[in-house]
Amino acid sequence: MPAPTFPYAHAAVIGGGRSGRAAVRLFHALGVDVRLLELHPENLPADFCAWLKSAGIPVFGGEHRPEYFADVDLVVPSPAAAKAAIEPLLPVHADGSHAEIMAETEWAWRQLEDEPVIGVTGTSGKTTTTSLCSAMLEAHGLRVFTGGNIGVPLSEYVLSRLQGAPKADVIVLELSSFQLQTCSTLHPRVGVLLNLSANHLDFHKDMDEYLEAKMQLFACQENGDLAILPPSMSDLPGRFTLKSRVIFFPQNTHAFPDTRLIGAHNQINAEVAFLAASVFGTTREEAAQAVRAFKPIAHRLEHIADIDGVSYVNDSKCTTVEALHVALASFDRPVILLAGGKFKGGDLEGLRPLLREHVKAVALYGAAREHFEPAWKDTVPVTWDETLDKALARAGSLAQSGDVVLLAPATASFDQFANYRARGDRFRDLVLNREKH
Repeated sequence: MPAPTFPYAHAAVIGGGRSGRAAVRLFHALGVDVRLLELHPENLPADFCAWLKSAGIPVFGGEHRPEYFADVDLVVPSPAAAKAAIEPLLPVHADGSHAEIMAETEWAWRQLEDEPVIGVTGTSGKTTTTSLCSAMLEAHGLRVFTGGNIGVPLSEYVLSRLQGAPKADVIVLELSSFQLQTCSTLHPRVGVLLNLSANHLDFHKDMDEYLEAKMQLFACQENGDLAILPPSMSDLPGRFTLKSRVIFFPQNTHAFPDTRLIGAHNQINAEVAFLAASVFGTTREEAAQAVRAFKPIAHRLEHIADIDGVSYVNDSKCTTVEALHVALASFDRPVILLAGGKFKGGDLEGLRPLLREHVKAVALYGAAREHFEPAWKDTVPVTWDETLDKALARAGSLAQSGDVVLLAPATASFDQFANYRARGDRFRDLVLNREKH
């Protein structure tokens, strides 16, 4: 892999999560002076702390201060660090400029050779679509790197290449609005926007800024590239002056019926993944093979077990009212719904018609009772328990053969769990324990 060139001598990385740690390692490997800013440095992994010490890389702990950014040319923030919060801390140069703020993905992208990229964004469905696309490309015999917001930073791929790992034929990236907002040269061969609904408005100042961040995925595309968009957003190519070829994916499709994935929306995700993978030669037969073998991703309408004719499904990643709408519409069997947690807002009353059609009873737990109960108690039977454990026991007692017990909280997890994964893991453990007994 040829040595890259770049106009940066001093960089600061904000946040010691996986992407931040990968960015620090990549800066160091490329000979850039780098420092790490971490609110809680005591929480950094011990092996990484030992490496930082051996490499002579300084760590600045606690709240960020302007002096931490002295002489810095480039700032790579963690995905959760908003650009607007960082800019006031940066020293202003004589010409009025300040250090460039750049996503870890953008930084790593600039170190690639000519590997083609498929970028997938949207409010929901990104991880499943990204994973399906990679599986389809691999079914065609290609070497694929899958990363980005899905959990593996692109910097880790670049580091592996510097260490002699083989080059990917295609790179498939899940990209969040947090990452895209500070990408300026990222140029995917194929860009996918799945959908858009109100989300992350605690990070973005409004929906316009959220949309602009998402559309940054297509900003550097050219005539030979492809943009895949939902038909409901047919105005976006003109509004954002897209230069690429544009296709709109179907809203209703059942092209991949042989699958363990639940719901009509996952048929759409599979079709979108195929449209992207087909650019690199994947046939529909190969795509069908990949979908048939594809195991549902944890916490995303994940079937856990069937107990006495009752299906238990984990959709802990359902953190919004919009995601709950999708989850409920995925079933044609009566649903006992487990919901509750830290409510992020949304139109709960607007779900009443869907509740009448699909939901037999609601077992609430934890926080947000004051939001759910008034909105739904006149539509379906609603109960409340303090914990998920107790609510699941109640739901199990209500369920009959042919029903689905569905964890789809429509909330953040932070009332009782560290994150949605911990919440889903607890549900899975409880269900599997019921199965044993």
